[in-house]
Amino acid sequence: MTALTRAATLLVALGVTCAYAADIGHLAPPGGPAEEFPSPQRPVAPIVSPSRSAEEHRDSLNESGEIARRLELKSGMTIGDIGAGSGYHTVRLSRFVGPTGSVVAEDVTREYLVELARRTELLGLTNVIFALGEPHDPRLPASSLDAAILVHMYHEIAQPYAFLYNLAPALKRGARVGIVDLERPTSEHGTPIALLRCELSALGYREIATYQLAGDGGYLAVFSAPDEAGRKSPRDIVACADRAGTR
Repeated sequence: MTALTRAATLLVALGVTCAYAADIGHLAPPGGPAEEFPSPQRPVAPIVSPSRSAEEHRDSLNESGEIARRLELKSGMTIGDIGAGSGYHTVRLSRFVGPTGSVVAEDVTREYLVELARRTELLGLTNVIFALGEPHDPRLPASSLDAAILVHMYHEIAQPYAFLYNLAPALKRGARVGIVDLERPTSEHGTPIALLRCELSALGYREIATYQLAGDGGYLAVFSAPDEAGRKSPRDIVACADRAGTR
């Protein structure tokens, strides 16, 4: 039994079901505390909605399918939908990975996860696990994810250096991280690609490729997670300058 399966079983034992998810909680012990890490040297956008735009519009652009293709996602994988919100990608990836795979829907807003749990129950999806995170820590089990996506939410992470640091242990060896955002200031609900590259490299993440998504979908930046040897300690992390790729 994997750490993720044990965590899910524990939540069920505590009464957390897709129908009544009021007690959705953390799946793992806390990682590095927020105060050990630098604060971002740029604005953090407020969380204003669980969904970016109409799902029909996003489907017309094949947003989820394009992300799955670029990240080389496969049936049977465990995918983390970080900042899942209303679950646009959770629902679609649940069907994509099939009964032998799973999707971990993570969010810092409990109400979003409660509504998403109800949605997945109505749709008959049984391979979705719900994880309540914190602004500095997704609280996910170690080596539990084959890939993680952060779609139109990176600019809303209040403590990005701590969050990325605490996300890294949840990624399996060779896992990829896909970040989708718009080429605009973080105060305008986007992240300039140069700034994104700087912030992830400050943690030891390595860029694999960047793609332009169709329509108004923004860009998809794909990174590999830092290995244990390349993982920096919190005190060695230097915050990047606002709207710049230099520190």
